[in-house]
Amino acid sequence: MQPTTEDTVFVKVLDHGFVELLDFMGDDRRCVAAARVSLRRESLSLADMTEEQIAKDQGLLNRLMRDKHTSPFEHAVFQFRIRAPIFVVRQWMRHRFSSYNEESGRYVKLVDEFYLPDRLRIRVGKAMDYSFEPIDDERNAYFRKRIGELYEEARALYEEMLEAGIAREHARIVLPVAQYTTFFWTVNALSLMNFLNLRNSEHAQYEIRQYARAIEDIFAQKMPWTQAAFRKHWGPSAIH
Repeated sequence: MQPTTEDTVFVKVLDHGFVELLDFMGDDRRCVAAARVSLRRESLSLADMTEEQIAKDQGLLNRLMRDKHTSPFEHAVFQFRIRAPIFVVRQWMRHRFSSYNEESGRYVKLVDEFYLPDRLRIRVGKAMDYSFEPIDDERNAYFRKRIGELYEEARALYEEMLEAGIAREHARIVLPVAQYTTFFWTVNALSLMNFLNLRNSEHAQYEIRQYARAIEDIFAQKMPWTQAAFRKHWGPSAIH
């Protein structure tokens, strides 16, 4: 990952992918205000607050997270534009409490971009009790070359089919799931934390974990109190 600014809104991921924050509504204190409305209380503006009052707001967020009173976190919303391999996106879209719109291979010609891992992995161990380790240099070089050749062949056939007048919706079926696609993702902070809890984890596949790390970096910048409480009560991430 390569953050492009100190206040990151665009992060490069993998070889051709990225995460871009397009819009953000609400913040830590919006969640505090949403929690306090149940007692008909209002929050002060940050400029009018003492350090003690700020600490109370942070403490309230921690209690909400600890006690799983999570509905106030639904009042902060993020919108991202993301470019990722199709196999990553299919895992991503298992997280259904959010909104998606994706580039359509039926209507546009897909860009010639495929994900090629720097280092392939092998599975070590038995079913339900295994880990992944980097493959040796010789096999890594051989299979990366073979994969690249397959991508070139698939792309050439795709182009040939389009030139022959085959509909895009049929021509695209020859392309592998390593093909990059772009989608919009709109998600509230609670659903975002559910995503991060599963995908920024050592148990998640490496590729989607890189995207989750980028998402969590942005989350921590925009909602630092909430992100800190999230990790305190939901467990450590795979960031470090």
